[in-house]
Amino acid sequence: MTGPVSMARGGHVVPAVAAGLAIVLDVVTKRWAVEALAPMHVPHEVVGPWVRFTLAFNRGAAFGMHLGEWSRVAFGVIACVILGVLVSLYRETAPTERWRRLALALVAGGAVGNLIDRVRWSQGVVDFIDIGTTGWRFWTFNIADSAVTVGTILLLWTMREPVAPAAPEGAPDAPESTA
Repeated sequence: MTGPVSMARGGHVVPAVAAGLAIVLDVVTKRWAVEALAPMHVPHEVVGPWVRFTLAFNRGAAFGMHLGEWSRVAFGVIACVILGVLVSLYRETAPTERWRRLALALVAGGAVGNLIDRVRWSQGVVDFIDIGTTGWRFWTFNIADSAVTVGTILLLWTMREPVAPAAPEGAPDAPESTA
């Protein structure tokens, strides 16, 4: 059976909505940033000096990683490879592992958002969210970066070792092995 019912049974609706929402919000907010925040590198305070919108283009990758003139192509190819890995991991993830599926979808949605920029803008990926204080600022980022970060944290959380349940008080300890 196909359609919404079988999709819900397979657990694909929430991850698909999360990935789609990340992509749409990213594309829309970046378009807004390019139109409303020009010229580049001029901060617009949102919450005092702590949260600002500042238009910037990043030709490299996260945290200022750069490969010179090959950055656009190299990081585009890397994003495509990562998307392939994410799709493979998603397919291998059991439908009952809803949080892991959501995490993979968020990372994929963010990767697609930034990949769209690499194809769309020769200047690089649009960044505009600028957080910090007068003496220190975090790297400027975007909605796609946020989706990747939240998805990665959630993915790491889902991969943690399960904690063995504690024995109830008063229960006898398990017998020791004499082997």
